[in-house]
Amino acid sequence: MLPWVTHLLGLQLSLACCCWALGCHEMESSPDFSLPGDYIMAGLFALHTDCPGVRHKPEVTVCDRPSNFNGHGYHHFQAMRLAIERINNSTSLLPNVTLGYELYDVCSDSANMYAVLSVLTLRGTQHIQIQRNLSHYSPKTVAVIGPDTTNHAATAAALLSPFLVPLISYEASSVMLSAKRQYPSFLRTIPSDKHQVETMVLLLQRFGWVWISLVGSDGDYGQLGVQALEKQATQQGICIAFKDIVPFSAQAGDERMQGMMRDLAQARTTVVVVFASRQLARVFFESVVLAKLTDKVWVASEDWAISMHITKVSGIQSIGMVLGVAIQQRLVLGLKDFEEAYVQAAKGTLRPCPQGSWCSSNQLCKKCWAFTGDRMPTLGAFSMSSAYNVYQAVYTVARGLHQLLGCSSGACSVGPVYPWQLLEQIQKDTLTFNDNGDPLSGYDIIAWDWSGPKWTFRVIGSSSWSPIQLDINETKIQWHGKNNKMPESVCSRDCLEGYRRMVMGVHHCCFACMSCEAGTFLNKSDLYSCQPCGKEEWAPKGSPTCFPRTVVFFTWHDPSSCVLVVANTLLLLLLVGTAGLFAWHLDTPVVRSAGGRLCFLMLGSLATGSCSLYCFFGEPTLPTCLLRLVPFAFGFTIFLSCLTIRSFQLVFIFKFSAKVPTFYHAWVQNHGPGVFVVLSSTVQLLICLTWLAVWTPLPTREYQRFPQLVILECTQANSLGFMLSFAYNGLLSVSAFVCSYLGKDLPENYNEAKCVTFSLLLNFVSWITFFTVASVYQGKYLSAVNVLAVLSSLCGGFSGYFLPKCYVILCRPDLNSKEHFQASIQDYTRRWGST
Repeated sequence: MLPWVTHLLGLQLSLACCCWALGCHEMESSPDFSLPGDYIMAGLFALHTDCPGVRHKPEVTVCDRPSNFNGHGYHHFQAMRLAIERINNSTSLLPNVTLGYELYDVCSDSANMYAVLSVLTLRGTQHIQIQRNLSHYSPKTVAVIGPDTTNHAATAAALLSPFLVPLISYEASSVMLSAKRQYPSFLRTIPSDKHQVETMVLLLQRFGWVWISLVGSDGDYGQLGVQALEKQATQQGICIAFKDIVPFSAQAGDERMQGMMRDLAQARTTVVVVFASRQLARVFFESVVLAKLTDKVWVASEDWAISMHITKVSGIQSIGMVLGVAIQQRLVLGLKDFEEAYVQAAKGTLRPCPQGSWCSSNQLCKKCWAFTGDRMPTLGAFSMSSAYNVYQAVYTVARGLHQLLGCSSGACSVGPVYPWQLLEQIQKDTLTFNDNGDPLSGYDIIAWDWSGPKWTFRVIGSSSWSPIQLDINETKIQWHGKNNKMPESVCSRDCLEGYRRMVMGVHHCCFACMSCEAGTFLNKSDLYSCQPCGKEEWAPKGSPTCFPRTVVFFTWHDPSSCVLVVANTLLLLLLVGTAGLFAWHLDTPVVRSAGGRLCFLMLGSLATGSCSLYCFFGEPTLPTCLLRLVPFAFGFTIFLSCLTIRSFQLVFIFKFSAKVPTFYHAWVQNHGPGVFVVLSSTVQLLICLTWLAVWTPLPTREYQRFPQLVILECTQANSLGFMLSFAYNGLLSVSAFVCSYLGKDLPENYNEAKCVTFSLLLNFVSWITFFTVASVYQGKYLSAVNVLAVLSSLCGGFSGYFLPKCYVILCRPDLNSKEHFQASIQDYTRRWGST
């Protein structure tokens, strides 16, 4: 048992209020309808509606106004009577036990309070005793069926919970009532609004309605439902453009409702969710008809989704389409016949009721005397489903009593039954209730149908749990409009693929579409920001995805590679062939005038540079990066050094040896040409070693130049080390050019100015072209341009210096003689001597 001390204060306040009501007004102490029995169940039904208007003082509502008769509550009242009648006539359920009932008309809060306190009176008395230990408290009723609304159910549950009297509601669906700590004895046969809200959100998501309006009704049902729906819908990305509550005092067309209609029209939402009680929903839709709000989709909560209280509003068929959540359709077989028998018995039109028949225990109801067979309250689908919940609640209590009294043996042990004992048995009915006392049933998804002469509805799907699942048959939906097209309800249409949403205003559903920049893509998990592609990926502007980058490098099988490889190989063959030719004619004047054995050093240096070109082809590796330019730079330095010193030596011999004989003899004796070549080459060697140590060329993957490519290359291709090496060779080139220019008037066989000038100009043009191309182009073919520049320099040096000599050796042997060379020198001497 729970400690009850915490509940006593609230109970005493409730008793004080009710005692005031009973003292100030004359009210019958007996219930409106009753049937004696071994065990009594109470039923709380709204047979009348309370329309008090504006009250200036508290008063107790008297539920006896025929004009406010509630046919929906009347069906609940009769369903309970029918259930108890059948149980009493059953031989399998509660044999030898008779159930009785006390039925109350709870048309108002005060009537509801009076009924609950009447239920709590001790058996055989009209008193309520507050005891320290309530486990042996024995009220006259063992269980209570009802009431219908959340407000009334919360009041009843708060009063009955300290006594653990089972309270099973058939229509109170608010989530707050599932709190077992506050309402431990509350159960219900209607699903909790928690599942209704989840179902509504799934319904909105199913049809892509993310821009909606939300209207609720005053009271716990509407306000709590709106709060829960707003919270869950917002979490699922649905925006609430407009939200309002229909107050209790609202009247169709009054100033308050007119303002609501204007705001609803300005919201420009196609879908409006109306989570409201049927009484205030009627006021709302009467105002909707007056405001001529049409062509909308109205999503209905279960309290009015299939209620004829709403469908009877004049002009309701013009408002658009109604989709709704309704409790699953169930039938109480024989209920209509039972109600008709009740009326006819009241009129005395039937013969005396046989013993044990449906009408044998009927209590005549003075409010119902005006009914005839034609004027019976209409038993629609909504009332029938609610009546089934009442019927099921009664049978749930009966099954609990059956187990508690040990009736499974065939005979019940009739004795005292305490409320907490019965509650314990009912809660074990796992086929009906979950741990929170909520039913295990689901919802029907319905759509209104005005295609026939009368209103009806069509079941288009269902909702079940756990987990929550929605099953919709869209082929059964007849959308309003000429094209039978599902309406949209969005603030902004979805962006194209690759376009992100930029929120405009306070609602994330209202946005402008902005294209994702190149290198980024739009991930479907985040529609509001573009995500960068991975390092190995790329994306064009406005792309919904990234693509793998293409890895490129200067391959061997590329057409340009083939051309360059063939050209370089031919150059190598020419160098080797020239070396062989010069070796064969080493002692001839042409070879000796070209430098003799020094020619082999020059040819070797050019061959070294030519071999380094093969490192430009294929995927870069550390060895190939190290050997791409350094061997060429060092080898070309040797070639230029030899070319420079050869030109200088010729000029010195012919022009200055006679003038400075001492210097000439020292130059020759100390091997001046060799020393110069060694010193010059050493300087370049130091530069190259520094280049390799400080600005080491390494294989790398370049991502910045081209978004869709990964270029495999060597780092620091144009580093400071390379520039120093290139500048040094440039200095040697200028020196060689100057020396050769000074010898432009030497004997023809020793005059190399034209050929050297040609080779050096070709060298300069090649590298100027390379640097120009490198400044505007950084693709994979930059390596081809580099190879071409090196190859041009090598070919220029070879063709400018060696090809003329090869031509003389092979084609003009007459010029490769001592006589020809001596004649050329004598002619030069005569000219200079005469000068």
